[in-house]
Amino acid sequence: MPTLTWSDALSLQQPQMDTTHQEFVDLLAAAEAALDAEPAVLLQRFQALLEHTVEHFAQEDRWMAATGFSAENCHTFQHAAVLQVMRNVVALAQVEGDFGPLKQAVAELAQWFPGHAQMMDAGLAFHMQQVGFDPVTGQCREAVAEGSLTGCGSTSCND
Repeated sequence: MPTLTWSDALSLQQPQMDTTHQEFVDLLAAAEAALDAEPAVLLQRFQALLEHTVEHFAQEDRWMAATGFSAENCHTFQHAAVLQVMRNVVALAQVEGDFGPLKQAVAELAQWFPGHAQMMDAGLAFHMQQVGFDPVTGQCREAVAEGSLTGCGSTSCND
């Protein structure tokens, strides 16, 4: 059984975000299921997770930009840091044949993601709701000042 499975506890009541998050959790579970498989299978599954995560984070970053989060917010920085780690462990596996860091990254992502979703992404979902942002059309009901939020956007960050 995977370390992390989709549940109502991860739902943010924002359909586009929840769908993307459920896909992330499912891809992470697939990678975790391959931890003892042939290295090529594990690498393929982790690369699928990485490809998804690149677009997942880019989508949230676009939403932050459209709703007034500053480009310097810690939510965006966390996305960049996680992607860099994911890319680094893929490179270690491909170039040096070292799968230890990749396997550790699978475990760490399963631990990291719930907190990120319940704090930072929940803050973004709330902000999107407050400004009437429609992620399908990219339009806001309320006018937003560019760079109006410079913190992480989480419910625990009042920067």
